[in-house]
Amino acid sequence: MVKALVLATTNRKKIEEIERILGAFSIPLLTPANFPKWPDIEENGNTFEENALIKARAVYKLTGTLALADDSGIEVEALGGRPGIFSARYAGEPANDKNNYEKLLFELQGQSHRTARFQCSLALVGKNIERTFDGTCEGWIADFPRGQNGFGYDPIFYVPELQMTMAELPDEIKNTLSHRARALEKFQAYFLAHFI
Repeated sequence: MVKALVLATTNRKKIEEIERILGAFSIPLLTPANFPKWPDIEENGNTFEENALIKARAVYKLTGTLALADDSGIEVEALGGRPGIFSARYAGEPANDKNNYEKLLFELQGQSHRTARFQCSLALVGKNIERTFDGTCEGWIADFPRGQNGFGYDPIFYVPELQMTMAELPDEIKNTLSHRARALEKFQAYFLAHFI
């Protein structure tokens, strides 16, 4: 029986979003705040999945507790898939959401082809367990930022079927269709089938 699950991320906004999406999850969710010595993890994979596995393995090794890691970002077709795995630090250090999406908007100036997708890979690592779960959300890049909700590239990611950016959507709607929500839905189905 699994007693707890560690969310293997130091990104407070991701933690809050995962906690909201999972809702009344059947086991306690632990975070870096529960562990005094959190590892400094070098994300040197070539894909979202590889980076998620690197983080989950490191946190499981540290804590001995089943770990769930997220690696996610935005891919823009006109930029050859950039920023991709470099989404969080696209504009350089210190990492800043506004600087990142402003750099992306600058690179797309005059570009009419603005198709993009959010990608998320989750990795679950524990004793004799390594599983990944992927989620994608299709849209395009808006001409300018809109909305106050969300984080990351949400203000410029336009969801055509709703005619809003992710940052204009209330949490209860975003958390049914986002890339992270779709990956977490697959994770939760697997977890409930194998651990509960």
